[in-house]
Amino acid sequence: MPEWIAVSRTQHAETNFWPRQGYNFAAQDQVIPILIAELTKLLPHYTLGFIQQGEGAHQRYQPVALTGLGGERNLYLHSDGRWLASYVPSVLRGYPFRMAKADNDQQVLAIEQDSLTDDPSAQPLFDDDGNLTEKVQQTLNFLTQCDNNRQVTQAASQRLGDTGLIEPWPLKLERGEGQEPLSVQGLYRINEKAMNELAAEAFADLRNHGALALAYAQLFSMSQLSQLTDRAKFHEKHHAKQADQAASRDIDSLLGGDEDDLTFDFGD
Repeated sequence: MPEWIAVSRTQHAETNFWPRQGYNFAAQDQVIPILIAELTKLLPHYTLGFIQQGEGAHQRYQPVALTGLGGERNLYLHSDGRWLASYVPSVLRGYPFRMAKADNDQQVLAIEQDSLTDDPSAQPLFDDDGNLTEKVQQTLNFLTQCDNNRQVTQAASQRLGDTGLIEPWPLKLERGEGQEPLSVQGLYRINEKAMNELAAEAFADLRNHGALALAYAQLFSMSQLSQLTDRAKFHEKHHAKQADQAASRDIDSLLGGDEDDLTFDFGD
């Protein structure tokens, strides 16, 4: 498990860090948390769902993008660290940084400890004046905006759960001739029938809290289940060591462009 430590001007004034090189840190992630702000970017590439977190009064639903089929491999990750889609979920793009709660419950910038180094060829955290370098400040701004939208996203998910619209999703995927269907456990989805039967007042309440967009996005995204099977087939070919030229054609069909920047303008 990665260890995260708060970035400190006092402790890290002379410390450098290794920036992210690819996405191998997400190699075993089967689901990726998502934000409402990025729904339109996610829909062409991902199947969305919910996972349950916490218990009792602390139970909540986290909206996620599906990136695996219950095994150990993240199907959206190439063996060389490239992401196999033209849009990378925002939660991954800030690495090796993230926002974390300090002892006083304030959100602070944290960094994955193994990314810190004294190597002079790495990038500095702070400049000569003791301020965050431009790259680190840009990352902090991006993560702060993501964190603000995460609160909006959690509130919308809570509304959907409290309204009774989230149900277990017994997902089964066909795997081709001669293979048993694959069952994926622990996922939840929107109950479309229950949503269509909502009273006008309850429907308006979901709309006013941004929850409708999340609900419809999850329902529409279920048509993207083929994205998972396409990537599973790609990995099978890749590990079977087929010809490099054929593998190159396959990956080109999955990658498209490369949206890998630290901007929060998800609506374009």
